[in-house]
Amino acid sequence: MIFGLLTPESGTILLHGKDVKSSNEQIGYMLQKDHLFEWRSIYGNVTLGLELQKKRNWKTLERVDKMLKEYGLDPFRNARPSQLSGGMRQRAALIRTLATDPELLLLDEPFSSLDYQTRLTVCDDIFSIIKKEHKTAIMVTHDLSEAISVADRILVLSRRPAVLKRIVPITIKIPDRTPMKTRSAPEFKDYFNLLWKELNADGSHIPFTKTVS
Repeated sequence: MIFGLLTPESGTILLHGKDVKSSNEQIGYMLQKDHLFEWRSIYGNVTLGLELQKKRNWKTLERVDKMLKEYGLDPFRNARPSQLSGGMRQRAALIRTLATDPELLLLDEPFSSLDYQTRLTVCDDIFSIIKKEHKTAIMVTHDLSEAISVADRILVLSRRPAVLKRIVPITIKIPDRTPMKTRSAPEFKDYFNLLWKELNADGSHIPFTKTVS
C-alpha cells in the first residue's frame, strides 16, 4: 500500500502531502529476493530502474558509478549475478534501489534469504549505506535482534488484521553505532525482553521497524 501496489480499503497514504499512488517514484522498494536478471550484467541490473523511469543520464550514471566503487562492486560491474555471493547480490539490489534517488526506502525482509553469518555482515553494510546516503527506510522483519540492531523506532503490529500496538524508540548510547555493535550494547537485552513480552501478550509476531538517517 505504501508503494501504491495495493489500494487501501479506506483512508489515504500521503508522502509530502501527495497520495503515494501518484508519487511512488519517490519510493524505492527492495524485496526479499534480489531479483537480479541473469541475462544482464551487474551494471545493467543496477541501472534498470533508471531505464524504466527514463532517468538514465550522465548525472545519474555518475552516481551509480560512485556507489559501485564505494560499496565494492565496481570490479564486478560486468559480471553476471550468478558470479556474485549472496551478500554482494543484495548490495547490488540496494544500489539498484538507490540509483533513482528515492526519498523513502521500503525493505521487505532484505536479509532473510542469506545464511546467518552473511546476514550479519550484509546488515552492517546496508545500514552504513543507508546512513551514508541519508535515506529514511522502513524495514519489515520477523527477527527481534535484527529490528533492535538497525532501528531508530520499532512499530509493533498485532496479529491479523494488523493494527499498531506500540511504538518503541530505540536509544543505544554507543559511539559510531552499527548493527553489530548494537548487539553487544548493555541496552540490547532490555529492548529484546520488552519486545518479546509485547509480541507474546496476544500472539502478535511482526515487528515493523523504521530507520531514519
